[in-house]
Amino acid sequence: MKTLYTIAATASGGRNGHVKSENGIIDLDVRHPKAMGGANDDYPNPEMLFAAGYSACFDGALNVVIKKSRVETGETSVTAHVSFCQNEKGGFEIGVELDINVPGVSQEQAQELAEKAHQVCPYSNATRGNVDVKLNVTNK
Repeated sequence: MKTLYTIAATASGGRNGHVKSENGIIDLDVRHPKAMGGANDDYPNPEMLFAAGYSACFDGALNVVIKKSRVETGETSVTAHVSFCQNEKGGFEIGVELDINVPGVSQEQAQELAEKAHQVCPYSNATRGNVDVKLNVTNK
């Protein structure tokens, strides 16, 4: 595998700590959300950061697929809903639902483009077989 880009981030203090990327662009405190016993929802958390990364990556993959397919669409959008879940063994996992909008094409074509993007998106490839990912596709 040929490496095209690498970035590092360091966390200290776990889920109630601090994260910083090596270039300093990300430099922020993270906290447990209220739903997980935190004091408030005014701080980012790991699931929020994962949702931002996955949605951006998937939308990028979707636009590559659209370009290669030579299809004209409106502006696409992807919203990632990332859930922190307890599994039946008492451990923890994440679940993902992606709301994918591909306007300007039929529902069937939007679905096909989203499924192709799911095959090439690095986040989808990294999570495949490990994380339940549901695709909700619209063409509005």
